[in-house]
Amino acid sequence: MLTDTHTHLYSNAFAEDRNEMIQRAFDAGIKRFFIPAIDSSYTQAMYALEKDYPSNVFLMMGLHPTSVKENYEDELTHVEEQFKKRGFYAVGEIGIDLYWDTSTLEIQKIAFKRQIQLAKKYKLPIVIHCRDAFDEIFEVLETEKSDDLFGIFHCFTGTLEQAKTAISYNMKLGIGGVVTFKNGKIDTFLDQFPLEHIVLETDSPYLSPAPFRGKRNESSYLALICKKLSEIYTVSEEEVARITTANSLEVFKI
Repeated sequence: MLTDTHTHLYSNAFAEDRNEMIQRAFDAGIKRFFIPAIDSSYTQAMYALEKDYPSNVFLMMGLHPTSVKENYEDELTHVEEQFKKRGFYAVGEIGIDLYWDTSTLEIQKIAFKRQIQLAKKYKLPIVIHCRDAFDEIFEVLETEKSDDLFGIFHCFTGTLEQAKTAISYNMKLGIGGVVTFKNGKIDTFLDQFPLEHIVLETDSPYLSPAPFRGKRNESSYLALICKKLSEIYTVSEEEVARITTANSLEVFKI
């Protein structure tokens, strides 16, 4: 059994075939889906998805860095209010994104730090989004470094040294479709870390693995990522599935 630790199943990209797409994932042996939040406009869609698949869907709550705008205080209040109402499995996805907009860096840092502190309050993992912002992410993590800081570095695409740094902050590396790209590079050094540091994800509908690169991603493609890791680590796909699933259950406390 495989676990997709990061998938946006509520995305409009699946509006026409969501149930069929989820069934394809079931057929491929993927039974658990961890669902990251983006902002308040998606909250009700996430709850509806959980209602339809209560045994398979596990929700996070948080404010995505690309949604950190002038109204970020209102959005953070929304996040905090959701935590007062019910439980979640992580605070995510949170972090810093300097690919789309560098002008919001300072408020992105504030939102990231506040949400790390929220995770500590509820004793939950964080799920980090990082794009063009490794130094900035590590700077914030350093200020929050403690035994109760842990989680997943989602969609890890950094260098060997950045992987070592992420792991030093009690983060698992979230490995997705990029590991199958010819220019992805992470496949050249991942085996320097035990599989115990890795969880699998798709980030669907984004970042489809080869041979579907450039097309809509879906959770069933997690099997392709598992296959690639079995080649990198020279172990069976069953072993990759067993270890990475165990890692995900450890992080999310299931």
